[in-house]
Formats: sequence, structure tokens, C-alpha cells
Amino acid sequence: MRRLSLRARLLLFTAGLLLAGLSLAGAVVADQLERYQLGRLDGQLRSLTALVSSVPAPGPPDLADAAARPGLLAQGLDVFGSPYLVYLDAGGAVAASVHSPRMAAATLPRLEDLRAVPADASAADLPAADGSGRWRAVARPATGRGGTVIAAAPLAEADATIARVRASSVISGAVLLVLLTGAGWFALGRGLRPLRRIEHTAAAIAGGDLSRRVPVLAPPGTEIGHLAASLNTMLGQLERAFADRAASEARMRAFVSDVSHELRTPLFVIKGSAELHRMGALASPADVDEAMRRIDREATRLTALTEDLLLLAQLDEGADEQLDLAPMDLRTLANDARHDLRALDPARPVEVTGPDGGPPGPAPVHADEARLRQVVANLVGNAAAHTPPGTPVRIGVGTADGRAVLDVADEGPGMTAEQAGRVFDRFYRTDRSRDRSVGAGAGLGLAIARSLARAHGGDVELRTALGEGARFRLTLPLLNP
Repeated sequence: MRRLSLRARLLLFTAGLLLAGLSLAGAVVADQLERYQLGRLDGQLRSLTALVSSVPAPGPPDLADAAARPGLLAQGLDVFGSPYLVYLDAGGAVAASVHSPRMAAATLPRLEDLRAVPADASAADLPAADGSGRWRAVARPATGRGGTVIAAAPLAEADATIARVRASSVISGAVLLVLLTGAGWFALGRGLRPLRRIEHTAAAIAGGDLSRRVPVLAPPGTEIGHLAASLNTMLGQLERAFADRAASEARMRAFVSDVSHELRTPLFVIKGSAELHRMGALASPADVDEAMRRIDREATRLTALTEDLLLLAQLDEGADEQLDLAPMDLRTLANDARHDLRALDPARPVEVTGPDGGPPGPAPVHADEARLRQVVANLVGNAAAHTPPGTPVRIGVGTADGRAVLDVADEGPGMTAEQAGRVFDRFYRTDRSRDRSVGAGAGLGLAIARSLARAHGGDVELRTALGEGARFRLTLPLLNP
């Protein structure tokens, strides 16, 4: 059964139910018809026995004389529906009997069967003497005399009628079953057509076409409509999941490539300097000192890169575990950033304002001060590294839209939309024409700044355009009093 298709199984199940229903309906109709036939015949027999048994003494009528006139007898018995009438005396002997001339004597019930019929006007079934059929008999005691009046009628006509009804039910039921089964086959095929289209869509997706969707096969309120909508939602999520996985793998490959490149450069310098010393190429003490300075510089750069990568990995695994939170105010970081920027470039104009350019305002937060200093240092260092010397920088601090804000805005060359979209990516650096520093960083500063800000429940946003400078805004939740 499991090897059959859903269409075949549904059709077999439906045909089975239909067959059971038709059989039950035919049986009920035949049973009701049989009850009606027997009830009508029993009523006729009771009426005749009641009429004959009520004839006063010295009756009953001379049945023998009546038998001498068969035409009259047949008409009378047929009117009462009883082709056989018997009068038994008190001893049970047949005192008189008469039957329709249309009935052969061999087809009548046996005398011992007639004597067994209860004389309470209840009907009983009797077999014919020759076994050719059944009879229905009713007996009543004769009024005013001993004896019993029995009226009997054959059931051949009633049985034939019931047999014809049953045969008609079987034939019509078989024809109806065949017709409805054929109609059900085509109806189920049409009804299951949406499932076949869903199957084809699933096969296409399994073949690699993740953009395929189940077409609109039915109104949204139907079962097929609900199924199609649910499948399309699931397929969209699967496509996004595969796309995210592919993008993650691409980022991972790029990350590994960038890390390898960033680590290779200082390692080559260190190894090259060591090789020169080992080969005796560093003859003078000045050459040795210069090689040691290069080794120290590249080792410092390698250490900083390793620490940045370790910090990013820790933030990716669990940012909350890396923070030591305490109440503080961003104004402290803004003032310190102004001093740091002036130390880097004394000729650069630096001012501390509010976020909108007015006076600076309070910005209380619950944060890790050391980590936020790292964020602000990265933002300030980015402004110093990517703008010409002497370019004005504004540091804004206060509140905006219900959040604590610290801005680092410069009037440098700005960035394109493509650069702004990738500036927070790890190891991403803008073109060298915008890089004013010798020995630029590895491109992790802004990525670390954003990761630390998001670890605090905030973010770092960028607003820039070519020729209009850049504004990096650190936003954090305000300290709850």
C-alpha cells in the first residue's frame, strides 16, 4: 500500500467509503421494502382470519361448496390476499380447507407446520411442502366454537420483488462506483496538480536554483495557499542562509588572506635583518643598531596586530565578558582626545562642542572607560592619519535623540559611498591618495571601534561625502539615574 501514489491511495480510500455507503444504502432499502411487504401481507392475513373466525355457529361457511366454484374462489381469496385458508377443529384435524386454484397442492405448507402457528394473530414463516418457497401464515381461534382459522399466503412475489430491488441496487451501485471512481481519478489529479508543481520547484531548488519559488496555486485562505506561502517563506530563509554562509566564507577567506599578508611583512623584515646579521653583512655597529631598530619596530607592529586580532576574536565570542562597566561621562574622553590630537599635530585647530555645534553637554554612560578610550583613540587617529596636516577637527559631545553622543568630525577630503560602506570592514583601507601617514595601520582600528561600541549597546556611524569631510559619531545608551 505504501508503494502506491498518494493519488491512488486517496482514490482507493474514497472508493472504499463509497462502496460501503452504497452497500449500506442498498441493504437499508431492501430491508425497509421487505418490512413493508411483510407488514402489508400480515395485515391482509389478520383481516381475513378475523373475518372468518367471527362467523357465528353453526358456521363456518361450506368451504367444500366454495371449492366447487374455482373462479369465484380465486377472486375472493385474491381480494383478501390469502390463497390458502384452513379450518382446524379442536383436535387439530383439518375440518375444511380451501386454496386458490392457481396454487398447486405440492407447494402448500405441511399440516404439521400449520398446527405449529400460534393462534394469537402473530405472523409466522412456513416452508412449502416441496421446498419451493416460503409462506406467511396467521392463525386465530374460531369464535363460538372450538377450532382455529389459519390464513396463509406465499412469499414468492415479495421475495422476487426484494431480489429485483437488491439486484438493481448492486447493478446501479456498481455503475455509480465506476463512474464516480473515474471522476474521482481526474478530480484528484487536478487537485494534486499544485503538489506536483511544488515537487518540481523543490527538485529545481535541490538542483541548485535557490531563487525558485512556489507559484501562487490557490487563494491564501486554502490549505494549498497556506502551504505555498509557508514554503516560500522557508525558501527565502534558506536562500538568505546560503547567501550569508557564502558571504561569511568569502569574508573568512579574505580575512585569512589579509592576516597572512599583514603578518608576512613584519616577519620578512625581522627574518631579513636576522639573516643579514647571521651572514655578517652588518659590519658596523651603526648597521647593527639600525637592524635592531627595524626588528623592534616590526615586532611592535606585529604585537599590536596580534593584540587587535585577539581583541576582535574575544569580542566576537562574547563581548560582555571583555568589559568592566562603571558610570562615567564622555566629556572626559572628549577633552582628552583634544589634547591627544594637538600632541599629534600642534598646528591642527581642534575644538570641543556639542553634537549640534553648540556648547558641549553632559553625556553620562555606564561603560568600560579603558575600552571607550580605545574607541575614541581610533577615531582621532583615523582623522589625523587621513586628513592633511592642519585640517580642523571638531569633537562634539552631549546627547542626541535620547542617547549619549561623541562626534569626531574633520574637514578633510571625505570618502565615496563605496568607501564609506566598507570603512568598518576588517583590513579595509582606503586608497593611498587619502592615506597621509607613512606606515599606515592594518585597517582594524575602525572595525575594533565599532565592535567595542556595539558591545556597549551602541554603535559608530559615519556621515561623509567627497570634498565634505567625514564625521564619525559614537552613540551609547544614556546612564539610567
